[in-house]
Amino acid sequence: IMQTLKGVRHLMTSATMKQAVSEFNMPVPWGEIRGKVWGPDHGRPILCLHGWADNCGTFNTLIPLLPKEWKCVAVDMAGHGLSSHRPPGVFYSFPAYVADIRRVIGALQWKRFSIIGHSMGGNVAGIFSALYPEMVESVVLLDSYGFLPTDTELHTVIRQGFEGMLEFEKKKEKVYTYENALMRLLAANPSLSEQSAHILLERGLSQVEGGVVFTRDFRINLVRLIFLIVYVFVFNPPPLPPSLCLSVLYVSQGMVVNVPGDHHVHLNTPETVAQLVIDFLQKEAPSHSTAEDTQAAKL
Repeated sequence: IMQTLKGVRHLMTSATMKQAVSEFNMPVPWGEIRGKVWGPDHGRPILCLHGWADNCGTFNTLIPLLPKEWKCVAVDMAGHGLSSHRPPGVFYSFPAYVADIRRVIGALQWKRFSIIGHSMGGNVAGIFSALYPEMVESVVLLDSYGFLPTDTELHTVIRQGFEGMLEFEKKKEKVYTYENALMRLLAANPSLSEQSAHILLERGLSQVEGGVVFTRDFRINLVRLIFLIVYVFVFNPPPLPPSLCLSVLYVSQGMVVNVPGDHHVHLNTPETVAQLVIDFLQKEAPSHSTAEDTQAAKL
């Protein structure tokens, strides 16, 4: 099993990486936050945030298509990939993820940077940019609302989270073969190609006695997400939801682009979105901004 995992990791790394990549590792009070780094030390800083139940490998195919002079740091958020799980009894929440990102930025010593966020990562990016607008140059949201409306059923969501946590704590961790883990991931994520699934499993599985287990903390299932700005449509572009249109109006330099594909289009067919991301971020390059411009832009 370990040889299988190593073989997959070597195959996917060789196939998807076109430039030098290093591991990112920083201590936090409950363990460590891990990730990957592309690009030169003094390159334009880009933070990449993955979606729910994914890991930073979701950017393995997109980042090599971006300018080599950019420094892209993709992190495994807490409870995902190779990053530490939160302590027992502790909830996963958007504010906690935002605090984690603030820790990461402090460790990187970045003063101003851009964010590429997919799905849940876009939600975290939206909250972070609202709290720290002076730090965020621009935001690219890949199939994510990013800026969430107030949930009128918040009390119900919180109660369900409490009850779900108590039920989860009674369960035991399930052990899989690599093949069964792959089948489970594909069944739960119809938008993933098999190759994309192998990429995510590079950091998504850990060997234990008798097989492998998912590295992600399944308590993340208790986080209520609003998934559905590259806005993705599978066949014909649907009209944008009114709430999304309203959120875009609040961003003076906001931009929404429809592309054909699925929820993991950036991983399955990264060339579909790569040039859009490049054009947008180059347009919003730091040299074109002022210190007084605290309004984050998004794609």
